Amino acid sequence: LATAKRARKGCDWIVANDVSHATGIMGGAENAVTLITKEGADSWPRMGKDQVARQLAERIVQALA
Repeated sequence: LATAKRARKGCDWIVANDVSHATGIMGGAENAVTLITKEGADSWPRMGKDQVARQLAERIVQALA
């Protein structure tokens, strides 16, 4: 779904996460995301939401360097 959404919207990247009840993520302090790019998907382990933001910021810096 996220891969198709990225292509449909013409985005370079999209960050996908599973917020289904089974994951226990919704409303919590942690998240597990997958960064979808035209090159593929990079699944990140469950971590604090602040860590997700930091890791995403690092990827943006790398992409713009």
